[in-house]
Amino acid sequence: MSQDPNVLIGEMIAAGNERISVARDEVNRPMIHHLCDAMEETNPIYLDPEAARAAGHPDVVAPPSALQVWNMINPSDPEIESDVDRAYAHLAECGYPKVVAVNCDQEYDRYLVPGDLLTASEKVESFVGPKQTGLGEGYFITTLTTYTDQQGDRVGTMRFRTLWYNPEKRNS
Repeated sequence: MSQDPNVLIGEMIAAGNERISVARDEVNRPMIHHLCDAMEETNPIYLDPEAARAAGHPDVVAPPSALQVWNMINPSDPEIESDVDRAYAHLAECGYPKVVAVNCDQEYDRYLVPGDLLTASEKVESFVGPKQTGLGEGYFITTLTTYTDQQGDRVGTMRFRTLWYNPEKRNS
């Protein structure tokens, strides 16, 4: 395997292969309530159908910040191989085994409503490095997950950036 992460990961970005996962469950009122309880969220459009209708929604809506919850991987599900996982493994094999989350940016196109069944399409979007950081030399990798509903309409996106680094390659 090449020791230059830029080559293989650059090929992955150019190919644009996506990991596709369909949510196990539709967006539903009980789960919206559980999410609100966990986040101590009290917005009435998430909890009360009458308040949601008064605000112009057909029913309660899900908190936008819970977008990724519906497609989270269940550890008991069969693994879906992806270029994202291969890119991460390649960075570790090339001597950058440590990882830290840098940031997560989400965009919401519309509220999710009970009955929505989401599909998530995840791919490697960008890659930068090597860069000298306070943690050591490393590579920044950004993944893009696009969420669509049962009609195939985009409902939101999530960009997740991580730094894969080697603390032994730190400038003093």
